[in-house]
Amino acid sequence: MEIVDLLHAPLLLLLLPIVAFLYASVGHGGASGYLALMSLFAFPITFMKPTALVLNIIVSGISFYFYFREKQFDWKLFYPFALTSIPFSFLGGLLTIETHLYKVILATVLIFAVLRLLGIFGKEKKELQSINFPLALLIGALIGFLSGLIGIGGGIILSPVLLLLGWASMKQTAAVSALFILVNSIAGLLGFISKGESLPISSFLVIAIVAVGGIFGGYYGSKKFDTVTLRNILALVLGIAIVKLYST
Repeated sequence: MEIVDLLHAPLLLLLLPIVAFLYASVGHGGASGYLALMSLFAFPITFMKPTALVLNIIVSGISFYFYFREKQFDWKLFYPFALTSIPFSFLGGLLTIETHLYKVILATVLIFAVLRLLGIFGKEKKELQSINFPLALLIGALIGFLSGLIGIGGGIILSPVLLLLGWASMKQTAAVSALFILVNSIAGLLGFISKGESLPISSFLVIAIVAVGGIFGGYYGSKKFDTVTLRNILALVLGIAIVKLYST
């Protein structure tokens, strides 16, 4: 995948920063969105996985900064998941799976993303519960492995889990998810690179474009900003990607 190929896909270059903005606004890195878009434009998996991980690192890092500055981060909510997710994400990053299986797993994860964007699950509980440490360790390991395997940070799965179990508020969930995505993406990328793989040069153009959307999304999301209409549009785009992935 060369830079000239990206320049021939102006719609993709337009949509990527919008996806970054929307995901960063809720503390996510956006890998599921980037992967969905790249699959729609028939990008090779060798480009998709490492590029999505790097984009995740950039956007989730930006998002975490803004949420941390607003004092929304709770270390006690974060570290039980991170203890197991980091090594398992590295392990997942080491593995390469068959293309069809990769697409099926990605499409299944995107269903979580669509439901989350539409607000169908993952609503804030009125009364918060204490975190179950052993269960958090197990959840972290499962999400971490999946994250490294397909090139996501896992926040799209962790967020609804935190909210459904009543372990965190909406803002706390966004802050914890942002750092969770950051460390998992770094671990997954290290696993990928340790196999002797490298990041495509053309990825840097995508990184620069996405960083802009991530900065604005992280800033406005950490405040009070409603993006319902844009999230519904993104959910539609992801829905199209799901159908395409399952049918190929």
